[in-house]
Amino acid sequence: MLGMRSNNPHKRNARPEFWQLSMRCCQLAGCVDVTFLFIFILLGSPILAWINVLSVAMYAYAYRAFKQRRNRLAILLIRTEVLVHAGLGTVLIGWDSGFHYFLLMFIPALFVTMRARSAWVLAAGLWAYYVGLDVLMWYIEPLQPISSSALLGVHVFNLTVVFFMFSYLALFYVSTVTRAHKSLARMATTDSLTGLFNRRHMIALTEKELARHHRCPSNLTLLLMDIDHFKQINDQYGHDMGDRVLAAVSQSLKDSMREQDFIGRWGGEEFLAVLPETDFEQAAVSAERIRKAIEGLVIDCDGNTVQVTLSIGISQYRAEEPLSNAIARADYALYAGKSAGRNRVEVAQC
Repeated sequence: MLGMRSNNPHKRNARPEFWQLSMRCCQLAGCVDVTFLFIFILLGSPILAWINVLSVAMYAYAYRAFKQRRNRLAILLIRTEVLVHAGLGTVLIGWDSGFHYFLLMFIPALFVTMRARSAWVLAAGLWAYYVGLDVLMWYIEPLQPISSSALLGVHVFNLTVVFFMFSYLALFYVSTVTRAHKSLARMATTDSLTGLFNRRHMIALTEKELARHHRCPSNLTLLLMDIDHFKQINDQYGHDMGDRVLAAVSQSLKDSMREQDFIGRWGGEEFLAVLPETDFEQAAVSAERIRKAIEGLVIDCDGNTVQVTLSIGISQYRAEEPLSNAIARADYALYAGKSAGRNRVEVAQC
């Protein structure tokens, strides 16, 4: 029974989830008013029945306006419908009908979809309307009263609908916040182009693994990998091809890792993989498998195809040494492999 969408078209584009929720609220509110139509026909209240016919038409038109991106019109229709419907329902059959509950649904909508100052102004106006309606019903009798049992039924129905809608909105916001947190965490820990962990997160993960290694010593091996002749690929085919190569190589590297391994983009065309509980011999086998997989890649971009190779340096972590020392040895082995002709796996000397 409310609109959850900003009047600002820029905000609409920035928050597509509110657009979707607004349309769902229109559908739900329309269904509620169709139910009310039949309820008041059965109760012999033609005025209230016709009010709900008009309400259904307003929600249908608001839904159409939302689909046409005419958000300002849709919001105006929804706000008018709720304010008038709640007021008329209360005046006609009494405060105990519970129609005033629907006014409360505006409060979260205002503060989510508007600037704080505007939201507070409208909230104050809503409070005045709500209190005024309450005070009014202290001094007048319902204009079209219904039986006490029917009034109780309408009250319970309205309370149920509002309870359900508040629950739905709460679930929506929780899921939205959860998705936002996951997205922020992903952005903070991964490289946007390759989808691999970024350098900072790789260091954090490796430090955690080293802490475990210190408690329960075991082999820990590093693979430092570099795409051969990557600058030439960029120079000859352009950066779009370079990006395509990075993405394809990254996916192949990710697919080659075991469940306990982790890999990240170390910088430019370099990648670092950390292999827990892996000795030199096992790491060399893994590295050779990775090298062959990259050698077999054929990458296409705008009609151009390239094949790339990978040079890999392997080092093993030594107890109590700084992580940078182990990486430096892997880097030395990597460039020894490049000097020896590239597309090679080189193991650092212990």
